[in-house]
Amino acid sequence: MKLAEALIQRSDIQKNIAQLRERLVLNAKVQEGDSPAENPEALMDALASQTAAFIELVRRINRTNAAPLADGIRIADLLTERDALTTQAKILREFLKEAAARTDRYSAKEIAILSTVNVAEKQKAVDLLAKHIRELDTRIQGLNWTTDLL
Repeated sequence: MKLAEALIQRSDIQKNIAQLRERLVLNAKVQEGDSPAENPEALMDALASQTAAFIELVRRINRTNAAPLADGIRIADLLTERDALTTQAKILREFLKEAAARTDRYSAKEIAILSTVNVAEKQKAVDLLAKHIRELDTRIQGLNWTTDLL
């Protein structure tokens, strides 16, 4: 199985676990004399089974991500870089949005509010960062489809 297939399977298991949670909550109580729509014991067994499958799959994904590839790079390192740079880009976009926002003055006597940075220049830097993130993500996606799950 390729890493990408395992990631898809992990997502499916997570959805199944979320659905089991909802079904368990819906069947937690019934009116006296009634019976639940689904057997809570069977749902709990299914939850335990799905949780065990999730644990095993995530362990394998983590081992695969931590293993050095042919060029010595680890997928985990690429993921860490992508996630950190994505957070940085998001914060910078929020900052630039605020820095670019105009503050209306109702008279010439009011204090002028100015941006603390050259927004256009900084936006170009954020655009380059976003491009780097996209290239990194493309590399990760390619590795996901060519790397065998350990």
